[in-house]
Amino acid sequence: MTKPLLLLVTMLGACAAVPRAYDYSKEPDPRLTEYVIGVADGLSITVWKTPDLSRDVMVRPDGTITLPLIGDLVADGKTPSQLKADLTKAFARYVRDEGAVVTVAVTAVNSYSFTVTGNVERPGVYPSNRYVTVLDAVQLAGGPNRLAALDRIQLLRRDRAGQVRTIPINYLKALDGSEPRANLVLLTGDRLHVP
Repeated sequence: MTKPLLLLVTMLGACAAVPRAYDYSKEPDPRLTEYVIGVADGLSITVWKTPDLSRDVMVRPDGTITLPLIGDLVADGKTPSQLKADLTKAFARYVRDEGAVVTVAVTAVNSYSFTVTGNVERPGVYPSNRYVTVLDAVQLAGGPNRLAALDRIQLLRRDRAGQVRTIPINYLKALDGSEPRANLVLLTGDRLHVP
């Protein structure tokens, strides 16, 4: 092999080994949008001037809630505003005076959970009643163990079509602040793997 060809092959190999930067800005931050109701969440539904229709309910495993007069209604996957609109429309058939004025409040967040696997002290599924970042999740799992490759953490996230994609996380850069966007907020069902 000639020197120029060998040099070209070496340069191409070196270029291929350099990881591309990930665009973390395209990942959603659930703190910036309205909460999405999930299975096992507690809700307080109030129908103004009609206390007999008001209820504290929990979203069942099939994603529904049951209320007087209207029966079953899907709550899973809806925001409180969307559920309020559905309830207002459903109750309007029964509440005549000034229309049904409905409020929906999330009283217990039980559906938010994520998984931490790999080289952490306590791998497992972690529920939380508040949103958790990558750094928080690793600490909840007892922190990295001595075998952890902290520059190669992977966040596995399923999209709406069911496809899993891998998001590379350099924990050390997120921790020291040189890559603050890598400290993503975890979504329900995310799996954080520490190799």
